[in-house]
This record gives sequence, structure tokens and C-alpha cells, in this order.
Amino acid sequence: MIAILFVFAFLFLFDWYAFQGIRTLTSGWDNETLRLIVHTLFWGMHLVLPILLLYSAFQMQKAHKMSTLGVMAGNTLVTILIAQLVFVLVLFGADILRFCSGVFHWIQTRGTATLEKQPFMPERRKFVSQVALLTASVPFFSFVYGILKGKYDYTVHRYVLKFKDLPEAFHGFTITQISDVHAGSFDDPTPVQRGVDMIKAQKSDLFLFTGDLVNNEAVEFEPWKEMFGAIKAPYGQFSVLGNHDYGDYAPFPSPEAKRQNLEDLKRLQAEAGYRLLLDEHVDIEKDGQKIQLIGIQNWGHGFSQYGDFEKAVASTDPDAFKILLSHDPSHFEYQVKDHPQHIHLTLSGHTHGMQMGIEIPGFIRWSPSKFRYPRWAGIYEANGRTLNVNRGFGFLGFRGRVGIWPEITVIELQRES
Repeated sequence: MIAILFVFAFLFLFDWYAFQGIRTLTSGWDNETLRLIVHTLFWGMHLVLPILLLYSAFQMQKAHKMSTLGVMAGNTLVTILIAQLVFVLVLFGADILRFCSGVFHWIQTRGTATLEKQPFMPERRKFVSQVALLTASVPFFSFVYGILKGKYDYTVHRYVLKFKDLPEAFHGFTITQISDVHAGSFDDPTPVQRGVDMIKAQKSDLFLFTGDLVNNEAVEFEPWKEMFGAIKAPYGQFSVLGNHDYGDYAPFPSPEAKRQNLEDLKRLQAEAGYRLLLDEHVDIEKDGQKIQLIGIQNWGHGFSQYGDFEKAVASTDPDAFKILLSHDPSHFEYQVKDHPQHIHLTLSGHTHGMQMGIEIPGFIRWSPSKFRYPRWAGIYEANGRTLNVNRGFGFLGFRGRVGIWPEITVIELQRES
């Protein structure tokens, strides 16, 4: 409760400061009723939405799933707060200039009667509030798009990765990877089917899924099993578990129920045609040559650490070309990149790119996710090993995506001459 009260106090100060800009915008309006309506709507939304979100969060403890009302309240609140943050930053920048102007004027007029005739700081200009509002409209409408369309705006990321010791038979071998389906968050089968069709259209040699099939419970995947089960590849479909797949974030009635939930999820993956790798490896053979595919249970820095990497690599061929499926990219940082067993390529997900950011190829790639994960999306290299972090196919928490679109990764392996 103390934490909640602290958050509410901070939000109130944040809202109060933003409201000063709203007051400036509406100060010259002749229609007093309209001005009152705008002021009431401002404070009404900032009061009602957090209460609805808190109520839905408490209800979620019983239902294990956020209600539609809670989802709408959460999405609306996030959208407003992000836009308001931009609005406030513009106002704050202008207020710093106002303060500097006041200090400069005070120095100039110190000891004179002029200082007493006007306030220390100049009044906030309406033009500044108008600029702030216009600037804030960019993230506002971006988030509206992200909630309505962006979360299903599937994007194919293609990479050609070259390795000197790739077996010749695997030159040109293609892999499609997806991650973080979070089936319990889907609310419309039509765009999801479009995404699955895009996966199938890649016609890759191998299909790999790197964890978080559900949010909490295996039953979430039931309505989507047939759709995702239609994904086939000549050399198979393989998967690993992510941190959400173990049911650690749901209050099961007993430890036995939680264990059964995990067993149900394993069964559903098998029924969908996925070979789940649990701290083990398989050989992928082609034209008499092989690569080894290793799958580890979730291991994350600051998250659950079920995986046993030593067990997974114990019986692998030291000279074989190896691909590792590991849900959390922090595993690459803490155990993989410096391990005596050379893992050529690690495929991960988990970060979602926080489902929001800015990506302009060749110019900028930024997301708040970088503050938690230095390797948060795309291809990275360290110590002669390569990592790909998939941005995720689904969404969780914030029911949208802004700038960081759901990803289908296609990797072509090539032998470097």
C-alpha cells in the first residue's frame, strides 16, 4: 500500500504539472462550459483509469487473466501517460528558459523599482503549450495505432550469417525462428493467421521456437494449436521453454496442479508437431553431414534458472557446428559466449524489445529494453559466437506494439570460403 500511495502521489504531481499547460491552452476560451468540460475530462481520466486498472489487477488474482476492461484501461492509461510525458518535457524545457529569463532580469533590475512591478518569471506563453500538445500528439497516435494494428504488424527480418566451419551440405540452409507467442494475449484469430501464413511462406528448412508459448496456463494455447501446428519444415520443428511457460506467475491451487500445467503444455507442443528440447541436443543431418541443435530450459539472469547448460552440451560433438535455443539472451552473456564448448549460433527472444521503441534501419535503433538487456534485438557477436534476439511474435502486458513490430526471423547459413 505504501508503494501504491507513493506512485499515486508521484502521478498526481506529474498530472498537476501537465494540467498547468492545459490551463494555459484553455485560458483564452470564451466558452466557460467547454473549458470546464476539458478540465473535468483531464482529471476524470487520470482518476478513473488507475482505479479501474488496480481493480482489474486484483480481479486477475482470481481469474488468472486480465479482464477486457482492465486491458482497455491499461492501454489507455499507458497511451495517455506517454503522450503526457512528452507534453511535460516540452513545458519543462520552456519553464527552464522562463526561469533563466527571470534570473537574468533579476540581475539586471536588482535594487530598482522595476523588479517589484512584474513577477520573477514571465508568464507561460500559450504558443509553448500548443507546441507541447502538437508534439505529444505524435506518440499519442503512434500508441493508438500500436494498440489497434501494430501488435499484429508482422515483420520478417532476414539475416545471412557466414561461418568458416559450417558443413558444406548446410551452405544456404534456412531457419525460421519465432519467439514469445504469448497465446493468452491474442484477441483476434484473423491477423494471427496472417502471421502464421507469413511463417509458412518462408519455406525454410528448419522451424525453431524459442519459448513463452503462453502467458501462464497451458490451456491458453488450446485454441491456437491447430493454427501453429500447421507450420512444417523439412528438417523439423523444435522448441524450448520460456520463463512464462512454467506457470510461475499464476496462483495454482497446488504444486501438483502447477506441475500438471507444465505437462499439459509439453503435451500440447507435441500435438502441434514441435519437438521440445529439454537440456538436450539432436543431430540435424543433411547429405551425410550434420549440425547439432541444442535446447535448454529457461535460464535468465534475474529470472528462473531451470536450464542445465552443462547437461545440454555434455554429449555433443566438440567439433560439430552447434545452434543453441535459449529463451533469455542473458544466458548468452553469462554462460554461453565464454564457454569452452563453442556454440556458433544462439537463438533467443524474451525481451520483446519492450514492444516500444524506434527503429530506422541504418540510422537509429532504440528501445527502453536496452537499459535491462544490452543485447535486446537483432544480431550480435561476442568472442567469435553469434546471437540473435527475436523481438517476439506476440505481446504481453501492454497490449500493443509501437515501433518494435512482431518479428519473424529468417536466417540463411552460409559457409564462408
